[in-house]
Amino acid sequence: MESPHNNTSQQDPGRRRPWVVGISGASGTPYAASVLRGLLAAGEAVDLIVSRASRLTLLDETGIAFRDAHWRADLREWLARGADGKPETFEVPEAALADVRYWPAGDLAAGPSSGSYPVKGMLIVPASTACVAGVALGLSKDLLQRVASVTLKERRRLVVTVRETPLNGPTLKHLVALDEAGAVVLPASPAFYAGATHIQDLVDF
Repeated sequence: MESPHNNTSQQDPGRRRPWVVGISGASGTPYAASVLRGLLAAGEAVDLIVSRASRLTLLDETGIAFRDAHWRADLREWLARGADGKPETFEVPEAALADVRYWPAGDLAAGPSSGSYPVKGMLIVPASTACVAGVALGLSKDLLQRVASVTLKERRRLVVTVRETPLNGPTLKHLVALDEAGAVVLPASPAFYAGATHIQDLVDF
């Protein structure tokens, strides 16, 4: 893993307080790319966690292999790709990734695993039903689930973008538990009233 740098967020020049973006193994990696582009465009710092299962989904949906040793180049290629799979749809200059830190999912000693690590909150996008269950039950089987648990206990904002259909009873109960714990349950539900003309419009919504 590359050594964390000391760049600060444009939004908080005195102290870096990133948004943690966790990507689980559910289908819907274009949603994650859209969220990351939006945060970076807003000048927000990002700490990124990519689960092992999500690497397989990313490879299947985009053909991009996300590798620990080359995460920055792989991330840049991914964010440049449109939701329709077309490469180089978006311009992603190197400077845009200057305030992104990447933490391997197996690194349970990573900074964000501690409540003393300053963050604004966490977004899990997309969130698989397995991830939802793990967070709701407090399993902390990997760094993504651990950081989500820490986010809840510290009363920070947690947004869970569940991506599955149909939803069975246990998953619905887990989502209710997350809601009661203070998380925002935000299903990936594209709207058709906004005049979308392209799949990217639906994903960005």
